[in-house]
Amino acid sequence: MKIVNKKALFDYQILDRLEAGVSLSGAEVKSLRSGHAKLDGSFVRIIGTEAYLINAHIFPYTYARPENYDPKRTRKLLFHRKELVSLKSKIDGANLTLIPLSWYTKGPFVKLEVGLARGKKQFEKREKMRQDVQKRELERDFRGKVK
Repeated sequence: MKIVNKKALFDYQILDRLEAGVSLSGAEVKSLRSGHAKLDGSFVRIIGTEAYLINAHIFPYTYARPENYDPKRTRKLLFHRKELVSLKSKIDGANLTLIPLSWYTKGPFVKLEVGLARGKKQFEKREKMRQDVQKRELERDFRGKVK
């Protein structure tokens, strides 16, 4: 099971990737394992000595009690202390941001892949789309002709 944030790869240039544990409730884990979550518009913020995932949407598990469930609650991320210190210094010094890239399972645990990223400018996005179209047309033209 893997839930990917495709919009993040379009909007940001990923410089570094990290793995983080996430503090979740049991119903949230079951919902994630069934693939009912979205990472669109979510981000990671470091507050003090802790990192938090903000605005990630985990849909309610159908067989769990619906009382007091907030699908977009702030969730704590579990990093090593050295990783947090280095991330905080990189973010402050180079005008970078932390964005979630994907949820995935690793054995019995749910992990979040976090990317250290720099935002792309509008012209960079257009250029990337233009290159993708040219590559697709080139592949279509030479399909079956080259052995």
